[in-house]
Amino acid sequence: MASSKSKVNHQSRGIYLLPNLLTTAGLFSGFYAVISSMNGHFEAAAIAIFIAMIFDGLDGRVARMTNTQSEFGAEYDSMADMVSFGIAPGLVAYNWALSGMGKFGWLAAFVFVAGAALRLARFNTQVGVADKRYFQGLASPAAAGVIASIVWTGNDYQLNGQDYGFIMGIITIISGLLMVSNFRYHSFKEVDWKGKVNFVVVLFIVLVFVVIASSPAELLMAIFVLYASSGPVTTVRSVKKLKLEHVVGDDDDEDFTNANSAKANQENGEDKVPSQTDASQESIKANEKTEDKV
Repeated sequence: MASSKSKVNHQSRGIYLLPNLLTTAGLFSGFYAVISSMNGHFEAAAIAIFIAMIFDGLDGRVARMTNTQSEFGAEYDSMADMVSFGIAPGLVAYNWALSGMGKFGWLAAFVFVAGAALRLARFNTQVGVADKRYFQGLASPAAAGVIASIVWTGNDYQLNGQDYGFIMGIITIISGLLMVSNFRYHSFKEVDWKGKVNFVVVLFIVLVFVVIASSPAELLMAIFVLYASSGPVTTVRSVKKLKLEHVVGDDDDEDFTNANSAKANQENGEDKVPSQTDASQESIKANEKTEDKV
Protein backbone atom coordinates (compact mmCIF):
# COMPACT_ATOMS: atom_id res chain seq x y z
CA MET A 1 0.00 0.00 0.00
CA ALA A 2 2.84 2.36 0.91
CA SER A 3 4.69 1.59 -2.31
CA SER A 4 1.53 2.27 -4.33
CA LYS A 5 1.06 5.65 -2.62
CA SER A 6 4.70 6.53 -3.23
CA LYS A 7 4.29 5.64 -6.90
CA VAL A 8 1.26 7.94 -7.20
CA ASN A 9 3.13 10.82 -5.55
CA HIS A 10 6.08 10.25 -7.87
CA GLN A 11 3.84 10.35 -10.92
CA SER A 12 2.15 13.58 -9.71
CA ARG A 13 5.45 15.40 -9.56
CA GLY A 14 6.28 17.69 -12.43
CA ILE A 15 6.74 21.23 -13.64
CA TYR A 16 3.99 23.40 -15.08
CA LEU A 17 4.82 23.94 -18.73
CA LEU A 18 3.31 27.29 -19.77
CA PRO A 19 4.61 29.71 -17.08
CA ASN A 20 8.05 28.08 -17.02
CA LEU A 21 8.16 28.19 -20.82
CA LEU A 22 7.64 31.96 -20.65
CA THR A 23 10.34 32.23 -17.99
CA THR A 24 12.70 30.27 -20.24
CA ALA A 25 11.92 32.64 -23.11
CA GLY A 26 12.87 35.57 -20.89
CA LEU A 27 16.08 33.82 -19.85
CA PHE A 28 16.92 33.18 -23.50
CA SER A 29 16.34 36.86 -24.31
CA GLY A 30 18.74 37.92 -21.57
CA PHE A 31 21.39 35.45 -22.75
CA TYR A 32 20.91 36.60 -26.34
CA ALA A 33 21.48 40.20 -25.21
CA VAL A 34 24.88 39.21 -23.79
CA ILE A 35 25.90 37.38 -26.98
CA SER A 36 24.71 40.25 -29.19
CA SER A 37 26.69 42.82 -27.21
CA MET A 38 29.81 40.67 -27.45
CA ASN A 39 29.42 40.71 -31.23
CA GLY A 40 28.85 44.48 -31.35
CA HIS A 41 25.10 44.29 -32.08
CA PHE A 42 24.03 46.69 -29.34
CA GLU A 43 20.60 47.56 -30.71
CA ALA A 44 19.64 43.89 -30.80
CA ALA A 45 21.04 43.48 -27.28
CA ALA A 46 18.96 46.35 -25.92
CA ILE A 47 15.79 45.14 -27.64
CA ALA A 48 16.38 41.64 -26.26
CA ILE A 49 16.40 43.04 -22.70
CA PHE A 50 13.03 44.74 -23.31
CA ILE A 51 11.66 41.49 -24.73
CA ALA A 52 12.81 39.75 -21.55
CA MET A 53 10.76 42.29 -19.59
CA ILE A 54 7.65 41.31 -21.53
CA PHE A 55 8.14 37.62 -20.79
CA ASP A 56 8.91 38.43 -17.14
CA GLY A 57 5.60 40.24 -16.85
CA LEU A 58 3.69 37.45 -18.55
CA ASP A 59 4.95 34.38 -16.70
CA GLY A 60 3.69 35.42 -13.26
CA ARG A 61 0.34 36.62 -14.56
CA VAL A 62 -0.19 33.47 -16.59
CA ALA A 63 0.70 31.34 -13.56
CA ARG A 64 -1.89 33.16 -11.44
CA MET A 65 -4.56 33.06 -14.15
CA THR A 66 -4.10 29.33 -14.72
CA ASN A 67 -3.50 28.54 -11.03
CA THR A 68 -0.10 27.02 -11.84
CA GLN A 69 2.05 28.78 -9.21
CA SER A 70 4.82 26.72 -7.69
CA GLU A 71 7.94 27.15 -5.57
CA PHE A 72 9.99 25.89 -8.48
CA GLY A 73 8.53 28.54 -10.78
CA ALA A 74 9.25 31.31 -8.28
CA GLU A 75 12.88 30.25 -7.84
CA TYR A 76 13.36 29.75 -11.58
CA ASP A 77 11.92 33.19 -12.27
CA SER A 78 14.36 34.82 -9.83
CA MET A 79 17.34 33.11 -11.46
CA ALA A 80 16.15 34.11 -14.92
CA ASP A 81 15.71 37.71 -13.71
CA MET A 82 19.27 37.71 -12.43
CA VAL A 83 20.53 36.87 -15.91
CA SER A 84 18.16 39.11 -17.88
CA PHE A 85 18.13 42.17 -15.60
CA GLY A 86 21.43 41.82 -13.76
CA ILE A 87 24.18 40.19 -15.78
CA ALA A 88 22.88 41.12 -19.25
CA PRO A 89 22.54 44.91 -18.71
CA GLY A 90 25.86 45.03 -16.88
CA LEU A 91 27.70 43.29 -19.72
CA VAL A 92 25.87 45.27 -22.40
CA ALA A 93 26.94 48.52 -20.71
CA TYR A 94 30.49 47.20 -20.33
CA ASN A 95 30.82 46.11 -23.96
CA TRP A 96 29.29 49.34 -25.29
CA ALA A 97 31.02 51.98 -23.19
CA LEU A 98 33.02 50.65 -20.24
CA SER A 99 35.52 48.18 -21.70
CA GLY A 100 38.04 50.96 -22.36
CA MET A 101 37.80 52.42 -18.85
CA GLY A 102 40.03 49.86 -17.15
CA LYS A 103 39.18 48.91 -13.56
CA PHE A 104 36.54 51.63 -13.32
CA GLY A 105 34.66 50.06 -16.22
CA TRP A 106 34.35 46.54 -14.94
CA LEU A 107 33.82 47.67 -11.35
CA ALA A 108 30.92 49.87 -12.48
CA ALA A 109 29.39 46.89 -14.27
CA PHE A 110 29.94 44.72 -11.19
CA VAL A 111 28.17 47.25 -8.95
CA PHE A 112 25.12 46.96 -11.19
CA VAL A 113 25.20 43.15 -11.19
CA ALA A 114 25.67 42.98 -7.41
CA GLY A 115 22.88 45.51 -6.90
CA ALA A 116 20.51 43.39 -9.00
CA ALA A 117 21.39 40.25 -7.01
CA LEU A 118 20.84 41.99 -3.67
CA ARG A 119 17.61 43.58 -4.93
CA LEU A 120 16.17 40.23 -6.01
CA ALA A 121 17.22 38.54 -2.76
CA ARG A 122 15.62 41.28 -0.66
CA PHE A 123 12.44 41.20 -2.75
CA ASN A 124 12.09 37.44 -2.29
CA THR A 125 12.39 37.75 1.50
CA GLN A 126 9.78 40.52 1.67
CA VAL A 127 7.00 38.80 -0.27
CA GLY A 128 3.81 39.05 1.77
CA VAL A 129 5.32 41.59 4.21
CA ALA A 130 6.13 44.77 2.27
CA ASP A 131 3.59 47.37 1.20
CA LYS A 132 2.42 46.19 -2.22
CA ARG A 133 1.74 49.74 -3.37
CA TYR A 134 5.46 50.49 -3.46
CA PHE A 135 8.74 48.81 -4.33
CA GLN A 136 11.60 49.19 -1.87
CA GLY A 137 14.41 50.24 -4.17
CA LEU A 138 14.37 50.42 -7.95
CA ALA A 139 13.09 47.16 -9.45
CA SER A 140 15.73 45.28 -11.43
CA PRO A 141 13.72 45.31 -14.71
CA ALA A 142 13.40 49.11 -14.45
CA ALA A 143 17.13 49.49 -13.77
CA ALA A 144 17.84 47.24 -16.75
CA GLY A 145 15.49 49.43 -18.80
CA VAL A 146 17.56 52.50 -17.96
CA ILE A 147 20.77 50.87 -19.23
CA ALA A 148 19.18 49.23 -22.29
CA SER A 149 17.34 52.38 -23.40
CA ILE A 150 20.48 54.52 -23.15
CA VAL A 151 22.50 52.00 -25.16
CA TRP A 152 19.71 51.74 -27.74
CA THR A 153 19.42 55.52 -28.08
CA GLY A 154 23.18 55.97 -28.33
CA ASN A 155 23.38 53.31 -31.01
CA ASP A 156 20.56 54.95 -32.99
CA TYR A 157 22.45 58.25 -32.97
CA GLN A 158 25.64 56.40 -33.93
CA LEU A 159 27.46 57.50 -30.80
CA ASN A 160 30.66 55.76 -29.82
CA GLY A 161 29.98 54.49 -26.32
CA GLN A 162 33.66 54.46 -25.45
CA ASP A 163 33.71 58.26 -25.76
CA TYR A 164 31.12 58.46 -23.00
CA GLY A 165 32.55 55.73 -20.78
CA PHE A 166 32.83 57.83 -17.63
CA ILE A 167 29.25 59.14 -17.89
CA MET A 168 27.90 55.67 -18.64
CA GLY A 169 29.89 54.28 -15.72
CA ILE A 170 28.34 56.79 -13.33
CA ILE A 171 24.84 56.00 -14.64
CA THR A 172 25.50 52.27 -14.27
CA ILE A 173 26.72 52.68 -10.68
CA ILE A 174 23.78 54.92 -9.73
CA SER A 175 21.32 52.43 -11.23
CA GLY A 176 22.91 49.63 -9.21
CA LEU A 177 22.81 51.64 -5.98
CA LEU A 178 19.19 52.65 -6.52
CA MET A 179 18.24 48.96 -6.57
CA VAL A 180 19.60 48.43 -3.04
CA SER A 181 18.36 51.76 -1.69
CA ASN A 182 15.31 52.29 0.49
CA PHE A 183 13.76 54.76 -1.96
CA ARG A 184 10.11 53.96 -2.62
CA TYR A 185 8.86 53.43 -6.16
CA HIS A 186 5.21 53.10 -7.17
CA SER A 187 4.43 49.50 -8.12
CA PHE A 188 1.12 50.41 -9.86
CA LYS A 189 -0.38 47.25 -8.37
CA GLU A 190 -3.29 49.26 -7.00
CA VAL A 191 -4.49 50.01 -10.53
CA ASP A 192 -7.69 48.14 -11.35
CA TRP A 193 -6.79 46.60 -14.71
CA LYS A 194 -10.11 44.72 -14.83
CA GLY A 195 -12.23 47.82 -14.36
CA LYS A 196 -14.00 49.78 -17.06
CA VAL A 197 -12.54 52.98 -18.51
CA ASN A 198 -13.77 55.81 -20.72
CA PHE A 199 -13.40 55.52 -24.48
CA VAL A 200 -10.99 58.49 -24.40
CA VAL A 201 -8.58 56.43 -22.30
CA VAL A 202 -8.50 53.70 -24.94
CA LEU A 203 -7.84 56.34 -27.59
CA PHE A 204 -5.01 57.74 -25.49
CA ILE A 205 -3.47 54.26 -25.19
CA VAL A 206 -3.55 53.90 -28.97
CA LEU A 207 -1.77 57.25 -29.33
CA VAL A 208 0.88 56.13 -26.82
CA PHE A 209 1.58 53.03 -28.90
CA VAL A 210 1.89 55.19 -32.02
CA VAL A 211 4.39 57.49 -30.32
CA ILE A 212 6.41 54.54 -28.98
CA ALA A 213 6.50 52.95 -32.44
CA SER A 214 7.74 56.21 -34.01
CA SER A 215 10.63 56.78 -31.57
CA PRO A 216 10.91 53.74 -29.28
CA ALA A 217 14.46 54.25 -28.03
CA GLU A 218 14.10 57.91 -27.04
CA LEU A 219 10.67 57.49 -25.45
CA LEU A 220 11.66 54.40 -23.48
CA MET A 221 14.77 56.19 -22.23
CA ALA A 222 12.65 59.12 -21.05
CA ILE A 223 10.16 56.81 -19.32
CA PHE A 224 12.73 54.70 -17.45
CA VAL A 225 14.99 57.60 -16.50
CA LEU A 226 12.02 59.54 -15.11
CA TYR A 227 10.79 56.48 -13.21
CA ALA A 228 14.27 55.88 -11.75
CA SER A 229 14.34 59.53 -10.64
CA SER A 230 10.87 59.32 -9.08
CA GLY A 231 11.99 57.17 -6.14
CA PRO A 232 13.99 59.84 -4.30
CA VAL A 233 11.24 62.41 -4.96
CA THR A 234 8.51 60.09 -3.63
CA THR A 235 10.55 59.27 -0.54
CA VAL A 236 11.38 62.88 0.29
CA ARG A 237 7.72 63.85 -0.02
CA SER A 238 6.56 60.99 2.25
CA VAL A 239 8.77 61.75 5.28
CA LYS A 240 8.89 64.79 7.53
CA LYS A 241 12.67 64.70 7.88
CA LEU A 242 14.95 62.73 5.58
CA LYS A 243 17.30 60.40 7.48
CA LEU A 244 20.04 58.00 6.43
CA GLU A 245 17.78 54.98 7.00
CA HIS A 246 15.32 56.41 4.47
CA VAL A 247 18.04 56.11 1.83
CA VAL A 248 19.81 52.91 2.79
CA GLY A 249 19.79 50.54 5.76
CA ASP A 250 18.17 47.48 7.29
CA ASP A 251 14.45 46.79 7.20
CA ASP A 252 14.17 47.55 10.93
CA ASP A 253 15.31 51.12 10.28
CA GLU A 254 12.56 51.94 7.81
CA ASP A 255 10.15 53.79 10.05
CA PHE A 256 8.47 55.43 7.09
CA THR A 257 7.82 52.02 5.49
CA ASN A 258 6.31 50.64 8.68
CA ALA A 259 4.16 53.75 9.08
CA ASN A 260 2.80 53.46 5.57
CA SER A 261 2.18 49.73 5.99
CA ALA A 262 0.23 50.43 9.19
CA LYS A 263 -1.80 53.10 7.41
CA ALA A 264 -2.59 50.72 4.57
CA ASN A 265 -3.69 48.00 7.01
CA GLN A 266 -5.93 50.43 8.87
CA GLU A 267 -7.58 51.38 5.59
CA ASN A 268 -8.24 47.67 4.99
CA GLY A 269 -9.81 47.27 8.43
CA GLU A 270 -6.85 45.56 10.10
CA ASP A 271 -5.73 46.46 13.60
CA LYS A 272 -2.03 45.73 13.25
CA VAL A 273 0.72 45.09 10.76
CA PRO A 274 1.29 41.36 10.15
CA SER A 275 4.55 40.15 11.64
CA GLN A 276 7.21 38.17 9.82
CA THR A 277 6.10 35.04 11.67
CA ASP A 278 2.47 35.50 10.63
CA ALA A 279 3.50 36.04 7.04
CA SER A 280 5.68 32.93 7.11
CA GLN A 281 2.82 30.84 8.51
CA GLU A 282 0.51 32.12 5.78
CA SER A 283 3.15 31.31 3.19
CA ILE A 284 3.52 27.78 4.55
CA LYS A 285 -0.25 27.26 4.40
CA ALA A 286 -0.32 28.54 0.84
CA ASN A 287 2.48 26.22 -0.17
CA GLU A 288 0.69 23.25 1.42
CA LYS A 289 -2.29 23.98 -0.81
CA THR A 290 -0.15 24.17 -3.94
CA GLU A 291 -0.71 21.17 -6.17
CA ASP A 292 2.67 21.34 -7.89
CA LYS A 293 5.29 20.22 -5.38
CA VAL A 294 8.66 19.66 -6.99
